[in-house]
Amino acid sequence: MRMDFIQMLLIAIVQGVTEFLPISSSGHLILLPVLTGYEDQGPMIDVAVHVGSLLAIITYFFRDVWGLARGGFATIGIGKAPAERRLFWFIILGTIPAVMVGLFLKQGDYLEGFRSTQLVAINLIIYGVLLGIADRLGRSDRSYEDMGLKDAVIVGLAQALALVPGTSRSGVTMTAARVLGFGRVEAARFSFLLSIPAVAGAGVLIVPDLLEAGGNMAIEALITGALTFLAAFGTMAFLMRFLKRASMMVFVVYRIIMGVALLILF
Repeated sequence: MRMDFIQMLLIAIVQGVTEFLPISSSGHLILLPVLTGYEDQGPMIDVAVHVGSLLAIITYFFRDVWGLARGGFATIGIGKAPAERRLFWFIILGTIPAVMVGLFLKQGDYLEGFRSTQLVAINLIIYGVLLGIADRLGRSDRSYEDMGLKDAVIVGLAQALALVPGTSRSGVTMTAARVLGFGRVEAARFSFLLSIPAVAGAGVLIVPDLLEAGGNMAIEALITGALTFLAAFGTMAFLMRFLKRASMMVFVVYRIIMGVALLILF
């Protein structure tokens, strides 16, 4: 499939904006061809734009990422950073559930079966309601540095659910973090940093597909990923400021309205 620049730009904007807002980027990417008439861009482009989002996370949270890197080096005996080493391992352990489920789904070719408008709509509603409850009732007395093994495992298990479109990786992990007592900004920070290994792994998995697809598809994936980086960085900066003074209810309402509208229309 060949994509024109307008389609690549639309995909990048949709991904860059919805990846960090808790409204499901994968769900919106599936809906994009349904609503615009463009041919479905396919899982490879979906992963390529997630890699663009990953680079935005690394850039925006550079200090945190550098701390995790120091923790990784300390693990193999390079330097001493006990706190960072602990957080590094918690992030790795929290990533394992998503990696295991992702590999299982990829090996069984189940991912294509999830690209359903009805499934997206139902998940938008269900996980939107759960986000609203968690945000309303959750405490806000814990920070990212307070993360423990139990927190990493619980949020990691929640992240694995996001492989089903319409769930929202950021939404479901922030929901879990809010239930565990993390504040809104800290829940977002935790969610974004936890996504780094999983998204990086997904990017590595598509390298053989990119090489096999040939020059045109590889170039389209790279262009779309670069455009996504720009949109994602701006959205992330907005969200982190927004959560300092507002709740997540606007996203809950959006998810429910969109989910109901999709069920009626499709």
